[in-house]
Amino acid sequence: MAKDVKVLGPGCKRCDRAVAMAHDAAAQTGVAVTVEKVTDYAAIAGYGIAATPGIVVDGKVVHAGGLPKPEDLARWISG
Repeated sequence: MAKDVKVLGPGCKRCDRAVAMAHDAAAQTGVAVTVEKVTDYAAIAGYGIAATPGIVVDGKVVHAGGLPKPEDLARWISG
């Protein structure tokens, strides 16, 4: 079963980069993922984050604000 990864943000360049990073981390770890961009402000607020991009893995917020380190993203996806 694929991991569910959501990238929360308004669609800025950092948010687009976070989506690409999630795909890269999945390829690096060999974990199947579905990556969804969430741009709706009400949905983003529902996760309780104030800074974007935010990253949610299987329903759990793992990062908010700025780009994560690639090794952290790989760990969150593979964990």
